Amino acid sequence: MRFISGNLHATGSLVALAIGDALGAPLEGSAPPNAWVTEMLPGGRHFRKKGEITDDTLQALAVAESLVACRGFRPTDLIPRLILGYNKHPEWYGPTSSAFFELIKSGTLPHRAAWLVHKRQRGSRSNGSVMRGFPVGIFFPAHDVYDVSLACSQLTHFDPVAAHCSAWLNVMVSDMCRGVSRKRAYRHARSLCTNDEVFTILGNYQNYSQVPSLDAALCSHAALSCFMNARTLEGAILTAINLGGDADTVGACCGALAGAYWGSRAIPHRWKRDLDGYKNILHSAELLWYCAEYSP
Repeated sequence: MRFISGNLHATGSLVALAIGDALGAPLEGSAPPNAWVTEMLPGGRHFRKKGEITDDTLQALAVAESLVACRGFRPTDLIPRLILGYNKHPEWYGPTSSAFFELIKSGTLPHRAAWLVHKRQRGSRSNGSVMRGFPVGIFFPAHDVYDVSLACSQLTHFDPVAAHCSAWLNVMVSDMCRGVSRKRAYRHARSLCTNDEVFTILGNYQNYSQVPSLDAALCSHAALSCFMNARTLEGAILTAINLGGDADTVGACCGALAGAYWGSRAIPHRWKRDLDGYKNILHSAELLWYCAEYSP
């Protein structure tokens, strides 16, 4: 029964991440919509099809596939997988990830590329490493998640704020996929955080307004706040995407949390039906959880 129950929450997390991404994609870069969006729509600045995912899901799937292939975290396997996705749709990617991948393609070593991007752009605390990291939370038990999350984020994002935001949310996903309550998972992540800025904003999320920003801390806060205040998975994701701004990433991050908590059965059928690549995403999630349960 543990495998079946965990599987529902693990698959729920990755599928709901993709659904939040696809729902939010047409609203990316916009003001909050005048009419509350509840369905998948076409459009947006990249002229997306109804139910089409973005780089948020592409990168999360790359992380999931690498964890399955290697039975653990292997940067030398993950980076080429991330670049494959980037090569398909470079226009979808944010400034930090794009600059990093271009440097890697030119022959720069990964650790130097991350540092160079950070220096040249005067920072690297964007949310690209947060949105992709959730498979780490699904795969690893909570006592291993924090350190692996930091390492996974810092492959591309040198700034520690992005890394600690990713680690916080991944700890919650790990706990909730393994049957821990929402409040207890939150308290666990709070107890592990060692970054003062991240601890302040995520550890006191109720004291701050939701800002759907590219900034890792603000994006993570918006997603966490929408999730913690919601009564249903559907309500959490809809609140997140209707903030506008970086709606696809806030939606993806909130979806990953909500899916891990409420499970795949709580995802409305109409969203699964309209999600592009739903069966493949579900299969990736099932493989990820199977390997998590049976890896040494």
